[in-house]
Order: sequence, then C-alpha cells, then structure tokens
Amino acid sequence: MAVTKELLQMDLYALLGIEEKAADKEVKKAYRQKALSCHPDKNPDNPKAAELFHQLSQALEVLTDAAARAAYDRVRKAKKQAAERTQKLDERRKKVKLDLETRERQAQAHGSEEEEESRSTRTLEQEIIRLREEGSRQLEEQQRLIREQICQEREQRLRGKAENTEGKGTPKLKLKWKCQKEDESKGGYSKDVLLRLLQKELAVQNEVGLVDNPLKISWLEGRPRATVGSSYPGLSQGSVLSERDYESLVMMRLRQAAERQQLIAQMQEEDQEGRPT
Repeated sequence: MAVTKELLQMDLYALLGIEEKAADKEVKKAYRQKALSCHPDKNPDNPKAAELFHQLSQALEVLTDAAARAAYDRVRKAKKQAAERTQKLDERRKKVKLDLETRERQAQAHGSEEEEESRSTRTLEQEIIRLREEGSRQLEEQQRLIREQICQEREQRLRGKAENTEGKGTPKLKLKWKCQKEDESKGGYSKDVLLRLLQKELAVQNEVGLVDNPLKISWLEGRPRATVGSSYPGLSQGSVLSERDYESLVMMRLRQAAERQQLIAQMQEEDQEGRPT
C-alpha cells in the first residue's frame, strides 16, 4: 500500500516536532502550528508545501488514533532496533571474523525479528485502512480550525489596512488673527467670512484677509508637497515652500494691500479738492 510505505519511511514524531510520549492535545497543537504555515491556501504555487501538508495530515490521523499509533510505534521500534543491530554488526565485522555458528544464530534471530516487524507492518496497514473507511474526524476538525484561522488573519490584515488609510492626509489649517474677547464681530472674521475666503482658488497660499486685521493661514496636517513655481510668484522655481517663505509672502501681500489703500485714499482726496465748490 503506497500510503503505508510512505509512512514507514517517515518519523511522524520528528515530522511534528514532538516527543514519542506526547499526548493527543500536544499532537493536535503541533499539527496546527506546522500545517498553518504550509496550508495549500497560503502556498497555491508551492507543490512541496502541499505535500508536507498531506504528510502532516497523515501523521495527525495515525498519532491521534490509539490503535493506529500503537501499531506505528511497534514498527518504529522494530526499525530502530534493526538499525542498531546493523551498526553493531558493521563495527564487529571490522574487528573480528564471525564463525559460521554465530552467523547462523544471528540469521535465525534476525529472521524472527523480521517476522515480528512484518506482523507489525500488516497491523499498521489494517489500522490505516480502517481510518480511511471511517473517515478521520480529528483531521476534519483540525483542518476546519486551520481554515478559520487563515480567514481571521486575512480579515485582520484587511482591517489593519483600512484603519491605516482612514483619515490619512486629511487637510487641517491653522487660522490666526487679532481679536479682543469682548469683540462680538470676532475681529471681522465670522464663519461666513472665513468660508468665503478659504473657498477662493489658492486661498491658503495667497489670502491675507482684512487689511486692518491680517489673517495668517498655516498648515497643521495634510499639507501638499507642491513646488512653488506657478503658485507663488516671486519665489525661486522648484523650491519647497517653507514657513519663512510663507510669512514673507504674507507680509509682501499686506504691504501691497496697504499701499493700494493709501493710493486709493490719496486719489479720492485729490478728486475732492479738484471739484468746484
């Protein structure tokens, strides 16, 4: 039987990384830990991962069934003893030449042990056939838990990405102007006035507010990394706008606005003086 031969070539305890006397609870825990990393859903393009997952599933089936585990332990023990005997024989042959009687006794003993190993192998085959016919409830349950854990990890990753991107880059501005506590007009900046100013194109860069009560706008969060060039005339092309550059621009705008107001007032005064009384 192909499955049995494959099992006979493997150390199921080493495959799961557990001791020979490990309880069922430890066997299941070791299976979940190893099967999770090589589950076909996580490794769709890795045939070796699928093969390892299959081997782990076989180990779980055998080691969580008392009768199948006992049969496997007998086969494993017989193989271990055979390996030890082979090693001892090799060492002994290097030292002395065994006589015919000794070799015959060893052959008889070896034949008896091979017969015992053969019986154990047949028992293991029968137990594996029984497991296949009955279906392994243990395997189905553990694989269900593995699938649920994979789904949970996937949902956590998606939820984490959503939380990391939520609110990122939301622009926040800091507005500053002079206002006395008892001033009901709030320095001339009501909510409607502020909204109207900030809705203008390039308001954040160029708006200076009221001439007699300048408005200073600065970034708190979400400030775009734009080059100055076309947005800020008078500053060097390609440079990034700094706080000092911004303050200089605001002061320049304030001076220009004040000069315009003075010029308008002077023209109005001259116009009044030139009219006949």
